[in-house]
Amino acid sequence: PIPSYQVRLQTQPKPQPGQPLLYSGTFDCFRKTLVGEGVRGLYRGMAAPIVGVTPMFAVCFFGFGLGKRLQQRTPDDILTYPQLFAAGMLSGVFTTVIMAPGERIKCLLQIQAATGETKYSGSLDCAKQLYREAGIRGVYKGTVLTLMRDVPASGMYFMTYEWLKNILTPEGKSVSDLSAPRILFAGGLAGIFNWAVAIPPDVLKSRFQTAPAGKYPNGFRDVLRELIREEGVASLYKGFTAVMIRAFPANAACFLGFEVAMKFLNWIAPGL
Repeated sequence: PIPSYQVRLQTQPKPQPGQPLLYSGTFDCFRKTLVGEGVRGLYRGMAAPIVGVTPMFAVCFFGFGLGKRLQQRTPDDILTYPQLFAAGMLSGVFTTVIMAPGERIKCLLQIQAATGETKYSGSLDCAKQLYREAGIRGVYKGTVLTLMRDVPASGMYFMTYEWLKNILTPEGKSVSDLSAPRILFAGGLAGIFNWAVAIPPDVLKSRFQTAPAGKYPNGFRDVLRELIREEGVASLYKGFTAVMIRAFPANAACFLGFEVAMKFLNWIAPGL
């Protein structure tokens, strides 16, 4: 449920003089969403991202693997950390194609729920209306900002994970034999490093994707100028607490699942 009120925090309007913020923080947003919309409100707009999450992670790890292979002269070459960062950035390019439409739909549905308006009946209806109004560009609005978020953040994600795995591997042992708790710890911290890089462009992306057509003619530059002018630099880290609550457990589980899947595939098809 964390992404639901992450977006609401990032896109809540600046209050009028003398008026309080709609949400004073992560837990206030959680409480108001739960009271006003019930448990379903916490998961508003998540159908589109959930549909894309399996292919997204498959493409993400494929992109990282491809990025590594492109930089290796032989399969046994050990890559430097900058090379791992570059491989991770390639995975971010791959995942944006899948992520951008789902992110756009998710943000619109969550903002709709927060304002009380009902323009879209669900994810599919939202996608249909966006396509009808502006074609494929309407569905993919915010793609550049999604790239600005995911490319450097994915580089940090994979580089940090590989670095932590090496640090946590006992002397004389192989990285491939790392225990599950250590994989969970490395994956969780990698998720935190990922989002530390991703939050500012994510705030800009959420604002841009939920803005009325034509509000920001110069794209993210207009969003950035408005945020800095009206709310200061700290506004670029709106939703920080919400993101970090989710980052460690979600990414710990993700990397553990990946490592277990790879070991299983190597067991049933060693030469694949």
